[in-house]
Amino acid sequence: MTAHAAGDERDLPVGLEDDAAAAPVQVINPLQRLIRQRLYERGWSYGDVARRGGLPRSTVYTLATTRNLVRPPRPATIDALARGLDVPVSTVRAAAAESTGMHYYDEAPAAPARPGDPDRELLIASIDELTPEDRRHVAALVESLRRKASPEPTDR
Repeated sequence: MTAHAAGDERDLPVGLEDDAAAAPVQVINPLQRLIRQRLYERGWSYGDVARRGGLPRSTVYTLATTRNLVRPPRPATIDALARGLDVPVSTVRAAAAESTGMHYYDEAPAAPARPGDPDRELLIASIDELTPEDRRHVAALVESLRRKASPEPTDR
């Protein structure tokens, strides 16, 4: 457990006090949940995670407390946060994507991407224009289509 200097309470994560029953229940996004869980499990502060990952403390704090992310953090921030939290990059990437209403797939696509495919380029370019709720709908549709395209396992 990390020792905190006297007067360093400002660096402790909010909502992780011992008296959790007194705290109001808040809905948090998956990235907030991941960060807070690791802070609690390891006894780390925002500053500890920031130092371990090479990030500004304010970045860790902002990601841990911002409920409605508009877009995922930059790839370099995700990599650094994963180092700071001591978790795989794919874990942080998936949590960040889900927090913005997107889905992250850590598997190779079934068919290689076709360069210059106008439909693919339009879909990718327009995703940032959608609201988080609309992105969740698109992600659900994509997931449904992926399941439909996957062969059904057979029992033998």
